[in-house]
Amino acid sequence: MEPILELKKINYAYHNMEGETKALSDISFSVDKGEFIAIVGPSGCGKSTLLSIISGLIEPECGLIRLNGKYIRESTTNIGYMLQHDHLFEWRSVYHNVILGLEIQHILNARTKQKAHELLETYGLGRFANAKPSELSGGMRQRAALVRTLVLEPDILLLDEPFSALDYQTRLTVGDDIGQILRKEHKTAILVTHDLSEAISLADRILVLSKRPATIQKVVPVIFDLPDDTPLQRRNAPEFKSYFNLIWKELNENA
Repeated sequence: MEPILELKKINYAYHNMEGETKALSDISFSVDKGEFIAIVGPSGCGKSTLLSIISGLIEPECGLIRLNGKYIRESTTNIGYMLQHDHLFEWRSVYHNVILGLEIQHILNARTKQKAHELLETYGLGRFANAKPSELSGGMRQRAALVRTLVLEPDILLLDEPFSALDYQTRLTVGDDIGQILRKEHKTAILVTHDLSEAISLADRILVLSKRPATIQKVVPVIFDLPDDTPLQRRNAPEFKSYFNLIWKELNENA
């Protein structure tokens, strides 16, 4: 089966008046449909830059990207991008925040409106549809941001540390919620995170990046033998510590 996303020999550098700073070097990997990939690495190594390249916001200096077999500029593959902050607008209700992308893309119609209401109900926000974002908890705001992304029916979801602004307890709960939502929706996802526990609890594979300029130092397949494979259940499984120690060792050896 052809991968939904394929990167080959991606290189990128930042340029300013003082010279060049290499960010990414020879990055190659692929992602299958429905797969959840986590990317970890030292601070400033280029993880978010890599997501920006995949989304098409910036172009690599060399290398190629294919989405569903087509070069990124020719592809019609729909990419959703969920950032660190929810960026909900206070002057719009939760429902009107959720449909903002539909309005921008001129695809707000009876079907997509119904989809928005169904997603809000499914993920516990139905009775808050007319509320303002300030009336929601941090975790509920992140769920609303996810619904805003999912209603656009993306083929690939890019997650740039989407839980980092939450307190630890909320982060665990929302991470579990969103992990289960994405599996239920059979979404392909790529998560950038500094939190190794979060990566292990959510991902099917983890890409460990080196310090800048980032290369792929190691690829770790994540497999748990659990009857109910959820993020919170993974954290209590005996394999969890082994994965954590393996990835921690890789990061510290590189540092």
